[in-house]
Amino acid sequence: MRLVFKVLKSAKKYYKHLILSLFFLLVMNITQLVSPQIIRKFLNLIEVRDERLLEKSIYYALLYLLVCFLSSFSTGMRTYLSHVAAWNYVHDIRVKLYDHIQRLSLKFYHDKQTGQLMSRILSDTSVMELFIAHAAPEILNDFILLIGVLVILFTMNKILAITSVLVVPFIFGAVWVYSKKVRPLFKDAHQKFGELSACVQDNISGIKEIQVFNRQDFEFDRVWGISNEDKNLRLDALKKSAMCHPSINFFNRLGTVFVIAVGGILAARGQIQGSEIVAFVLYLNVFFQPINDFARLSEDLQNSLAAAERVFELLSEESDVKEKENAIDIGRCKGNIEFKNVCFSYRDNVPVLKDLNLSIKEGQTIALVGPTGVGKTTIASLIARFYDPTSGQILLDGHDLRDISLASLRDNISMVLQDVFLFNGTVAENIAYGSENVTMEDIKRAAKIANADEFIEKMDNGYDTIIGERGIKLSGGQKQRISIARAILRNRPILILDEATAAVDNTTERLIHEAIDNVIKDKTTIIIAHRLSTIKNADKIAVIQDGNIAEIGTHDELIKKNGIYASLYNE
Repeated sequence: MRLVFKVLKSAKKYYKHLILSLFFLLVMNITQLVSPQIIRKFLNLIEVRDERLLEKSIYYALLYLLVCFLSSFSTGMRTYLSHVAAWNYVHDIRVKLYDHIQRLSLKFYHDKQTGQLMSRILSDTSVMELFIAHAAPEILNDFILLIGVLVILFTMNKILAITSVLVVPFIFGAVWVYSKKVRPLFKDAHQKFGELSACVQDNISGIKEIQVFNRQDFEFDRVWGISNEDKNLRLDALKKSAMCHPSINFFNRLGTVFVIAVGGILAARGQIQGSEIVAFVLYLNVFFQPINDFARLSEDLQNSLAAAERVFELLSEESDVKEKENAIDIGRCKGNIEFKNVCFSYRDNVPVLKDLNLSIKEGQTIALVGPTGVGKTTIASLIARFYDPTSGQILLDGHDLRDISLASLRDNISMVLQDVFLFNGTVAENIAYGSENVTMEDIKRAAKIANADEFIEKMDNGYDTIIGERGIKLSGGQKQRISIARAILRNRPILILDEATAAVDNTTERLIHEAIDNVIKDKTTIIIAHRLSTIKNADKIAVIQDGNIAEIGTHDELIKKNGIYASLYNE
């Protein structure tokens, strides 16, 4: 029940629609309760051979027509209003979920599959529509209808009413057993569907690797296996549903059989009229309708609550990188960065950085070198506060990064990563990503500085060329140069280049570095590079080893020292 109230509370924005929907639901119930009475009175006219039979027949026919119209109209309005509330709620919870996960730290994504997250954002939120538009209002409707019919049944004939409710405990028992068995299966099915979605997405993204390594059959078997598990979970749930529904229908019919049998005995004794028995049976159908619906609605309820549980579970995830309530906006920073006794671990007991101390002055260019996995990219990630240090401090212009708002901090940083991500848009849109109020001239100027203008102009539509998902239509070097143009256009005081020229040839690399040398003159620049020949002009070169700085100095100073850097450079 706690989860039910949690969903209803989160939908309070649409209470107006839901209350109106409940009003029409009440009208709909009244029409269902009135209809058998009209039939009863009409049949009673025939039984007593009323003198005004024709006149009253027309009256009851018109009255029944009005009731039918009100029933149809109220049903339509109830359905429309509940769906307006439901799909607006789905939209709200979906974008809220997306906004929440995009603000979580990168650590959250380390063990998450994209397909699993997409399944929760898209599929699970859609399933929650079942609760708002169907399960919740229909269960309430059935409850009201059930109470109303019970009152009428006992008012009409207590003996028949008691006879008809004898089967109810058996029906609710079947529904209770069903609900206990089915909800876990639906939750498992949602989980398995997320795995399937993740697997298919990975395979589509990695189709080139699948084909080049001739792994189509292997991946087919993997997708088939997960899909088969998903199918089996759903069929298991449906099997339990199939066992429950016939049981409920049987007890419904058994109740009607009891009423007909007892009603016949009472009629034979002159204790009840035929019109009353007919009306009672009609009410009995109305009575058993909500009970019969409980199995289906229970299935919808369990399905939607299983989805809601996964959605709220994700919404409850907290970011490791938290922003203080009184975090400051530093505006455009100068770019003085200082690491003070910084320790960091991605996993417990596996330190990446150990008491690291490093000072980078405003406008200074520092290169970080060392073998793969020593923490160079980690240092850059800590500056952008993708993670927080395990201990120690990182200062920007004297402010602890944890005292600065994330938006303000990252608004001062441009990054070019080795693994470039480009969106499925135009070249111009990708270069301008992260920059506001820029003109086409600004975009072209940045592209020229990054030595990207020449190949862009040769494309069919130039800067308006659609580059495909992840820039699939571009070579690695072309993607890298567009990424550099993006950072140049962004023009922030701190520039981080993580293997920014790793995917270009020597000629292009030289041209890009010449351009970058002109751009970084007034910026604090952190360069991560394996090609040591490209960082000779850096103001400082820091050699990272065993989670700390083993050597630091200019290129000439480190060569003269003839230590680790000199050995790496001369390899």
